[in-house]
Amino acid sequence: MPIFEYVCKECGTRFEKLHKGSAADECSCPTCGSAAVNKALSTFAAGGTSETKCHSGG
Repeated sequence: MPIFEYVCKECGTRFEKLHKGSAADECSCPTCGSAAVNKALSTFAAGGTSETKCHSGG
């Protein structure tokens, strides 16, 4: 099941929602209840960088 990130147009709350199948378009803000939400670009989808570095022992 995919997880989508959203930003509410009304109150600015950023939240994640786990969706099953075609329910991906049915979403409302957990803070104010507004259905006016935009999908946000997640850092995972944008190719974020990792803080972990590997070092070879030598």
